[in-house]
Amino acid sequence: MTQTVAAPLLRVLAGETLDRPPVWFMRQAGRYLPEYRELRARAPDFIAFCHDSEMAAEATLQPLRRFPFDAAIVFADILLIPGALGQKVWFEAGEGPRLGDLPSMDSLAGEIDASTERLSSIGRTLSLVRAQLAPDKTLIGFAGAPWTVGSYMIEGASSDRSRARTFAYERPDEMDRLMNILSESTARYLAMQAEAGAEVLKLFESWAEGLPEDLFERLVISPHRMIVQRLKDLGVTAPVIGFPRGAAALAERYADQVDVSAIALDTAAPAALGQRLQKTHAIQGALDPLLLRAGGPALERRVDELLAQWGGGRYIFNLGHGILPDTPISHVEQVLRQVTGR
Repeated sequence: MTQTVAAPLLRVLAGETLDRPPVWFMRQAGRYLPEYRELRARAPDFIAFCHDSEMAAEATLQPLRRFPFDAAIVFADILLIPGALGQKVWFEAGEGPRLGDLPSMDSLAGEIDASTERLSSIGRTLSLVRAQLAPDKTLIGFAGAPWTVGSYMIEGASSDRSRARTFAYERPDEMDRLMNILSESTARYLAMQAEAGAEVLKLFESWAEGLPEDLFERLVISPHRMIVQRLKDLGVTAPVIGFPRGAAALAERYADQVDVSAIALDTAAPAALGQRLQKTHAIQGALDPLLLRAGGPALERRVDELLAQWGGGRYIFNLGHGILPDTPISHVEQVLRQVTGR
């Protein structure tokens, strides 16, 4: 299902500059909300929660009921694709994700056709949300990008990614094959989300920082470019937001080489970088989640600064990363009053 380009987020992604930027927050459905915590407690584990379409739809909609966000982002996780490809994935309480041994490339490649069907619950979640979402609210689908997802698959947990980078140097053919497998499965997954009702798609490259230029080209730019082209081949017209987090020095190269509609910026992005990118793209970000948690006059000043430096162009107000679990709800309300006037 598609909407007219009346929703504020879609208008900005289509090239318009609005009187005030549309706003949504990464991880806006999450542990800072008491209603989310109550819902999460009813699921046996986090993966089961993500795949329970009714519960995930409820989690997606909760922040829209409480706050005047302009978009909902489907409640899911970036590590669902490895599980769909046959790698064991689970979450340890208080410690985060854990993954089993990396399967062979032949095994992973053999699961591509089946992986999208194994993720069909996310499509059902999107359909349920779209049916309940107001027409002026945009529905966002997403996936973890290949380097970020692949680094978890190699490391087996959250880490400094040194093992994954070493893998790329020592086993380049295997690494390139892994990127190709993940690019194809990600494109199919995102196309399924668009078919189910997602009007915008986002690629989360959460671990793009620290890569030298050659690896950034090989592990970030090339897979992203492949995914965007593959989406077009599959008939998907939804705009794509790229988020190469921590790669400000290479963000302009990314924008030049990957056909995305918007670039999401992290907390370290300079004002001038965003202003240059706005000449050709919409930009998104880059409020510090720690400042959102801290609140007070510093938060108010920073919101005003971001609106002043980027609000005159194509800008989507958001964080530089996800909301922290102990963020006071009143601080979220404060920011939204500044941005939306409500």
